[in-house]
Amino acid sequence: MPPRILIVDDEEQLRFMIAATLTRQNYEVRLASGTAEAMQWLDREPFDLVLSELIMHDGYGTDLLNRLNANQQQIPLVLVTAVQDIGTAIESMRRGAYDYLMKPFERDQLLTTAMRALEHRSSIHETRAYRENLEEIVRARTKQLRQAITDIEHSYDITLEALGNALDLKDSETEGHSRRVTAFTIALARAMNVDSDQIKIIARGAFLHDIGKMAIPDSILRKPGKLNPSEQTVMREHCARGYEMLRKIPYLKEVAEIVYSHQEHFDGTGYPSGLVADQIPLGARIFAVADTLDAITSDRPYRRASSFGVARQEILRCSGTQFDPTVVEVFIKVPSNLWVDLRREIESKPRLFSEIDAEVSKYVVTRS
Repeated sequence: MPPRILIVDDEEQLRFMIAATLTRQNYEVRLASGTAEAMQWLDREPFDLVLSELIMHDGYGTDLLNRLNANQQQIPLVLVTAVQDIGTAIESMRRGAYDYLMKPFERDQLLTTAMRALEHRSSIHETRAYRENLEEIVRARTKQLRQAITDIEHSYDITLEALGNALDLKDSETEGHSRRVTAFTIALARAMNVDSDQIKIIARGAFLHDIGKMAIPDSILRKPGKLNPSEQTVMREHCARGYEMLRKIPYLKEVAEIVYSHQEHFDGTGYPSGLVADQIPLGARIFAVADTLDAITSDRPYRRASSFGVARQEILRCSGTQFDPTVVEVFIKVPSNLWVDLRREIESKPRLFSEIDAEVSKYVVTRS
């Protein structure tokens, strides 16, 4: 399709002369006798170039320039002007006009200027198309990258699942505990409005909190009775053992910190390092409450499970000593039936670790 040029001039003879010259070069032209008619043409049809007299009976070429700058910047404007108008023409170029022609001009001048202006428009169009194509490529690559990250995280979580299953085989007492305490930890973290990315780390820490027990001798881990002091010392090593197992895995580095400190107490009486208050990672402080909640409401060989009401009272009693008061404050505001329903849902059928967060979302609460 040949380039379409709008010629605007109130001098009929000059208008037709320009039109004849351009038509012989296979350009398609439209003619306007002033700015008003030119505006009508611009409303009706697309153009590749506007050639306009600077000063006309009903307005100025600069009026068309303002119109193009506002709505059709891709259309170049060439002004036709007399010597006395040269200052205005140059100022118009500063404001966006592509070029100007001084009257009287030669045929070759007209054709050269028109050709350069059309090449300029083509260049702008190609640049815009390239940019849009580049943006589309970036969007596609970003989508692929996000999917790749999601796939990697899923693979990681399958690995965590395998680690958790290995621990269940070694210590049958923990079976189901890791999934329940993970669900409780996620729900409590959401109630505290913890960032979603941080919740993923905290959830992995909760799920793997006892992974260090895989390094504890079976004679101690499976002992039915009470542990003696030396056995208790060995059992307490599971925090450090778990930390050493995980810390060298880059994506589990923060998780390892939670595993290491999950037995710390807010007042510094916990182990293995006697950390105090904010020295304990937030994930470990949240987990401590969730872990106690599950421990009290679960059957053990040496006692029957207590109610969630009893667990709430015990957790509240230990606020400021074993538990972070801020975490306890949020926990107490969560209705007991939420924990009951969530526990029942998690126990109703086996769930992959990666599915627990989605299940918790059905019960999630937020801090008011």
